[in-house]
Amino acid sequence: MYIEIGHFALILAFGISIAQAVLGLTFWRSGGHIAGYVKQAAILQFVLVAISFGVLIIAFTTSDFSLSLAAQHSHSLQPMIYKISSVWGNHEGSILLWVLILVLFGAAVAVFGRNIPNDLRTLVLSVQGVLSASFIGFSIFTSNAFTRLDPAPFEGRDLNPILQDVGLAIHPPLLYIGYVGFSVCFSFAIAALISGRIDAAWARWVRPWTVASWTFLTLGIAMGSYWAYYELGWGGWWFWDPVENASFMPWLAGTALMHSAIVMEKRSALKIWTIFLAIMTFSLSLLGAFLVRSGILTSVHAFASDPERGLVLLALLGVFIGGAFILFAMRASSLRAGGLFAPISREGALVLNNLFLASATAAVLIGTLYPLVLDALTGARISVGAPFFDLTFSILMIPLLIILPFGPFLSWKRADLIAITQRLAGAAALTILATIVVFILRGATISLAPIGFLLGFWVSFGAIADLVYRAKIGRSPFIKSIRKLFSLPKSIWATALAHFGMGICVLGIVSVSVGESENITTLKLGQSAELAGYSIEFVKAEELPGPNYKIAHFEFVVSDKKGNERLAVSEKRIYVASSMPTTEAGILTYGGLSQLYIAVGDADKDGNQVVRIWHKPYILLIWYGTIFMALAGFLSLSDRKLRIGAPKKAKTKNILKSKGAT
Repeated sequence: MYIEIGHFALILAFGISIAQAVLGLTFWRSGGHIAGYVKQAAILQFVLVAISFGVLIIAFTTSDFSLSLAAQHSHSLQPMIYKISSVWGNHEGSILLWVLILVLFGAAVAVFGRNIPNDLRTLVLSVQGVLSASFIGFSIFTSNAFTRLDPAPFEGRDLNPILQDVGLAIHPPLLYIGYVGFSVCFSFAIAALISGRIDAAWARWVRPWTVASWTFLTLGIAMGSYWAYYELGWGGWWFWDPVENASFMPWLAGTALMHSAIVMEKRSALKIWTIFLAIMTFSLSLLGAFLVRSGILTSVHAFASDPERGLVLLALLGVFIGGAFILFAMRASSLRAGGLFAPISREGALVLNNLFLASATAAVLIGTLYPLVLDALTGARISVGAPFFDLTFSILMIPLLIILPFGPFLSWKRADLIAITQRLAGAAALTILATIVVFILRGATISLAPIGFLLGFWVSFGAIADLVYRAKIGRSPFIKSIRKLFSLPKSIWATALAHFGMGICVLGIVSVSVGESENITTLKLGQSAELAGYSIEFVKAEELPGPNYKIAHFEFVVSDKKGNERLAVSEKRIYVASSMPTTEAGILTYGGLSQLYIAVGDADKDGNQVVRIWHKPYILLIWYGTIFMALAGFLSLSDRKLRIGAPKKAKTKNILKSKGAT
């Protein structure tokens, strides 16, 4: 019975979302009761969808296999965390999670958007209502998560083994918050085009939602990258997989949107471009949903292979993206360009930033879609792999990284490039020195690696130089400078943290790309292998039981150059329900930054165990960098100036009272 309650709650939310969309779009100028209804409808939708999603969690955690979804994607022996993550480890459940986050953002706008004018807020919530109605309808009519089985099976089929991991329990929710959060930016853009309200205040209202979405998308991508690294057993952290690209494109466009919104807020410039980016970013999120669920590509990240549901998603994609850009084309000509500025200015730097980010997004989009379009039109199958993406993306990112440290030093409207270059002289000197030291330590071999290290150090030291300059360190008493440093606005700290994180990430990428070494060999018990100064001895192999799988357990004693010994454990797991294997790599961290990675393969005909060993220098810098970037986002969101949006106008009666009091 409780499952039917969850289904009914979702149907009721569908009806409310339709009414919210229709009434809001029709009577958005009316205010009063209509504005109140739209606001309450957004909140009620969240409550109903939360009930619906909660019912799914109950069914999975209690192993109620009368629910078809639980029978297909869960098992009574699964640990509790994987019973819960099984809810979204499939197409139907993941769509409902998408809907839950979508209505959560709608409710957040209703609750926290008090400073937004009633007419604009009503329009924003109405567009959110259209999105909610579409995806709730998609869930009900094509991806019903509440189908029952009669009779119910005694046991479930189990969740896909590679999804039974803590990383995959965390990765999809974080990613979806980022994806779906950009729907608010999309709704603000559509509302602005309908109402004609496009000004600095609009940019101020949009920025918190952009920053929040970008922050969670950053964490989601980083978590997915780390999961692929340690769980899939091949030691790679990025493969330019089409589904990886599908999450990376909104991140690039969202980064551009964040910077563009700053220019619009501060200088009332780039209005048309900011609206375009708000539409494009969410459009790329919708494209990602289509790629993952349409069945047009094969990936470990893909949820479904149903062409019919793919066609429905494609239709929704066409309606939303096509409709938004038609409206944009109709109204863009009526928008005023905004303030003027010199090329050498902070606005100019942010425009250049947007140019490179937009070009990078286009390059990834073309490389991802071209093989699919060619296959659909001609039947020819080609592969666009890492060499294409590495080359095109690097060419576009190098100039962006060069100009990145200049941005925070530039003043609005017009700046003195020579003076700014002088302020960055110390960062440049440290960059060159650090690169020379790394070049010598690596053996002074001729390669392109020093360019990568130069860029990473330049961006990192440039971010630190901004804080040093603003705190007047070295130009005023030390104690006074330290006080000033910690009293700097949160926005300045957030910018420095984000840029520093980007530099650290670049250093990690370059280090592991040029310094990685591997040894693929076969070992018997008692035999050793050597790699990068480490000795790896195969000391133990045994069979062990697991909660819902059998374990082939392998132990290795790793000795470093100083003779210190550590134990590394690698496993192969065979899941009982599906008989599918997974690899659990043995990973040892050295110096907090580098890792030794050991994965065990199958035994050969002579009984020797295939062992793959990688040494990955400074690879953790990649994920430390993303953590710094995410912290920058949270720090920015904690800034009251960003949270409260545009100030409310004082009420006339309050002004009159204050005059009377004086």
